[in-house]
Amino acid sequence: MVNSNFKKLGQISALAMVTILMVGCASTPVGPSLTVMPAPGKPFDVFKNDDKECRDYAQNSLNTTADEIAAKNTAKTAVIGAALGAVAGAVANGGSSKNVGTGAAVGLLGGAAMGATGGNDASKEVQRRYDIAYQQCMYSKGNQVPGYAIQKPADPAPPAPKK
Repeated sequence: MVNSNFKKLGQISALAMVTILMVGCASTPVGPSLTVMPAPGKPFDVFKNDDKECRDYAQNSLNTTADEIAAKNTAKTAVIGAALGAVAGAVANGGSSKNVGTGAAVGLLGGAAMGATGGNDASKEVQRRYDIAYQQCMYSKGNQVPGYAIQKPADPAPPAPKK
């Protein structure tokens, strides 16, 4: 009986690990998710240099990647789910350790699924912050960004009338 419980726990644990690994395979785009156009008359080589510099600036402004945040959130939620599942399994069986492993495995699967959702939300937030930094940089270099018109320098003030 004990041997079959360990075998069942091993199977469920293997399934949980496969689930977590598959969640970890989700990746986010590397680069901006918005379209920026060169300013009218700006040479394309200059625009490409602006783009590279602004991608570097945006990435450095994050101090992390969307994939790292997603992986951390998924793992953290899976561990919490496993702990809660183990407690629920023990309580459901009147305090016996018989269902603790099954409860932990079920909790791990549920936690991994919830963590994947949380990780996805965190990835979207990192992408949003990246896009803002990239957009600010490209705008400051005079390129055309969505939602903002290129500002022309103000005309010089006319000379003061002579007295």
